[in-house]
Amino acid sequence: MQNYKNHRQLVPGYHFIAFGILFIIVLLSAYSLFIAVRDESLIAINVLLFLMSIYMTIAFFYSRTFALKAQDRAIRAEESLRHFIMTGKPFDKRLGIKQIIALRFAPDEEFLELCNKAAGGNLTPEEIKKEIKNWREDTYRA
Repeated sequence: MQNYKNHRQLVPGYHFIAFGILFIIVLLSAYSLFIAVRDESLIAINVLLFLMSIYMTIAFFYSRTFALKAQDRAIRAEESLRHFIMTGKPFDKRLGIKQIIALRFAPDEEFLELCNKAAGGNLTPEEIKKEIKNWREDTYRA
């Protein structure tokens, strides 16, 4: 059962293996460039390798960021619809995207009260999650 303490998910293949390999590539390319500059040999190819490793690092992080942004938009749409079905009104404009994302864990019985409390008290996402008594699982977010 999902709850506040275990709701964060790590994907081993992404967070550990892929990131670990990428980290090693960056280190080795930096070391190779350092040796090439010191020995004045094959500098161009080592610069290229180093720049490619930096590009791969940037692409690695942006690919994760873009995927999470798409998930955040989907969650916002789902929770907005849920709120509209329950109240006939849109979300309070004071609620931010991070607060709405945190509210997805609240069951229907606690949802509206937490929406009002979050908007009125400007609760952080962490505070919202800690307020939830009966956790509603969301195991699809990676």
